[in-house]
Amino acid sequence: MILQVEVLRDLAARVLSEERFRHTLGVADWAEQLAGHHGLDPVRARCAGLVHDLAKEVSLNNQLRYARRWNLLHYPEDEQSPYVLHGPVAAYWLEHYYGLDDAEVLAAVENHTLGRPGMGPLEMLIYSADLTERDRDFPKVDILRQSLYDNLEKGTLACVEHTLIYLRESKRPIHPLTQLTFDDLQRRLNIGTGSKNS
Repeated sequence: MILQVEVLRDLAARVLSEERFRHTLGVADWAEQLAGHHGLDPVRARCAGLVHDLAKEVSLNNQLRYARRWNLLHYPEDEQSPYVLHGPVAAYWLEHYYGLDDAEVLAAVENHTLGRPGMGPLEMLIYSADLTERDRDFPKVDILRQSLYDNLEKGTLACVEHTLIYLRESKRPIHPLTQLTFDDLQRRLNIGTGSKNS
């Protein structure tokens, strides 16, 4: 499948509830805006935003069933908290059932919930746009939006840190991939800072 905004928008509109589709459009709009600002491909960003939650409203039992069938389970936490599986399930579905072959878009869909060490720019953008799209309304969301606008990598680190704090404060489990993502982004930024000072 060639990346076509209207085709993917129609797919999302068919699959998702009205409320989830509204969120999806918010992510796509913000991702496209951030991509243009940071010199990334706005069409790819919009496409990834449109399909990032394609499997979100599939029942958790079915997400788990698909993840087992398609060998998408990599951590014990994947089975313990199956709500983290909708990204990998959607990416697999898009690649194998719709023929989407853009590796960066698929990675952005797959990793938009937990992140991963070594995230590329489009992955960081969709992860962060998902948290900070226009309808999100929580303390400091505007600070996160500005941080993303100023610097994608630093802004993504701030988004991951916000998520970790939220999970700790609400006594929810922290998936190892989210912690590894935070550690990796911190290391990347520290190396970048160190090399500039030397």
